[in-house]
Amino acid sequence: MTAERELTTPVDLCLPDGRLNPTAVGWSRYPLHRCNLHGRWPRKKRWNYWAITTESHLFSATISHLDYAGLVFVYYADFASGQFIEATRLLPFGRGCRLADVVAAAAIYNSRDLSVTMRQTGAGVRLAVAIADFEGRPLSAQFAITIPPQHETLNVVVPWDEHTFQFTSKQNCLPATGVVTLGATETTFSGPQSFACLDFGRGIWPRHCRWNWGSASGWQNGRLVGLNLGGQWTDGTGSTENGVCVDGRLHKLSADLTWQYDKANFMQPWHVSDPDGRLELTFTPFLERVAASNAWLVRSEVHQMFGRYSGRITTSEGEVVPIHDLVGWAEDHVALW
Repeated sequence: MTAERELTTPVDLCLPDGRLNPTAVGWSRYPLHRCNLHGRWPRKKRWNYWAITTESHLFSATISHLDYAGLVFVYYADFASGQFIEATRLLPFGRGCRLADVVAAAAIYNSRDLSVTMRQTGAGVRLAVAIADFEGRPLSAQFAITIPPQHETLNVVVPWDEHTFQFTSKQNCLPATGVVTLGATETTFSGPQSFACLDFGRGIWPRHCRWNWGSASGWQNGRLVGLNLGGQWTDGTGSTENGVCVDGRLHKLSADLTWQYDKANFMQPWHVSDPDGRLELTFTPFLERVAASNAWLVRSEVHQMFGRYSGRITTSEGEVVPIHDLVGWAEDHVALW
């Protein structure tokens, strides 16, 4: 497998005419791209997605802008009880969704009854969410997410062609502390296995696409391990969003991964492997999130499974790192947008 080009200096994603900048194609250990998208309505897609996991809970908030619509969604899961609550707001033409061209900038949506803010701090990011009616109860959430100095992340441009392409920044293993208050119930996110994950996306997308995404963060036998696994949408492009982070250092995987799972029963174990032999994982779900949209121009269906990864990964230096019951997720997503 031919290795992808590693970028080390800042670069614009687009040329002045809106086409993909050829020098932007590659990956980097830190966010270096300015996503200067313009024109191409309605194919521009932008989003900031945060998820915070512990061994027992998950909280997630997203602000997205699809050109002709905005989607703001928030969800909360209690793994032990199986409780899952989600709220989604569809916004014509993305009104009120403020998203920047670079990773290290604020993302904001504010309305009378729903507020999601993602603000940069000297140490990382402050995530704040307030919802007046979250399935019958008010919700508030406050998180402090730490981005450790010199912590490496996965940043990559996926080129379908010069007119359709995507920049993604996947950041995991980010320590997070916070509190989610749902009615009179407080849930604290803290401790050694409390981590945040960022999915930052900016690109020009085809109308129809399908993808897999898997992610996990946590301590494994004294090693801090993060997984970012992609599939389908990057196949055949020469780029992947596959990488593992061990103790703050990213190890890029350049081969298209093989995903095996039962589309008739997503709760069955999933298997993800690397043809180069650097990754062999079994993902065992314990909770399923199903989200379907069929409104205006947006049609999508996602089966996002929460569960545990076990198996092994291999670093760029050839070190084999065993994985056992690492909490994370894997998803199958179809979008017509």
